[in-house]
Amino acid sequence: MINSELIEKIKLNIIQGRVTSDDDGFDEGYEGQPATVELIEEAVKTGVDVKAIVLNALTAGMNVVGENFENGTYLIPDMLASAEAVGAAMDILAPHLEQSGFESKGKIIMATVKGDLHDIGKNIVSIMLKGAGFNIIDLGTDVSTDNIIQAAKEHKPKFIGLSALLTTTMREMENVIRTLEKEKIRQDVKVMIGGAPTSNEFAREIGADAFCLDAFQAVSYAESAV
Repeated sequence: MINSELIEKIKLNIIQGRVTSDDDGFDEGYEGQPATVELIEEAVKTGVDVKAIVLNALTAGMNVVGENFENGTYLIPDMLASAEAVGAAMDILAPHLEQSGFESKGKIIMATVKGDLHDIGKNIVSIMLKGAGFNIIDLGTDVSTDNIIQAAKEHKPKFIGLSALLTTTMREMENVIRTLEKEKIRQDVKVMIGGAPTSNEFAREIGADAFCLDAFQAVSYAESAV
């Protein structure tokens, strides 16, 4: 069943960055109203098609958030609030998506490289990719090259996303790529990099497949490279 009205409400609450009814939202008039979690629970309970929720509410909502971010209407905290709403929705929907036969677009390993403890950017990208239909394996922060390689061998992902916020740790990305080559699995995986000190030039220098300025570029690249 597709309940267009309920799906539209979920989409609007994603855009407003409202996780639960306690959240105010960016615009007036949402105080105390059901938010993403309550609406998702209602949708699941009433048998709304989970694929339609992901595509027409979560993905469509984040597309609007992306446009608002690009034109300066939304700032990073606003985008993070919407991403958290998507993450909460996907946590509820995950088992139902599996039962419905929703086919993942592929596995993506996400990690902040060794020596770096920053995770906000990685977390936003992970949530956005999850909402776009990818299976995310988040290794966390300060992840050694050996652990990334081990996870790549175990999970056989289509992509590896590497994050670094420090100039002193960004070189670890190159170490990961060289080790993938040494282990003869580089040809099996696309490597995306991101973080404040990285750039297109740096991506080319170390042999990464893509530099992603933000979460929206990461989703766009992953979807185009599937």
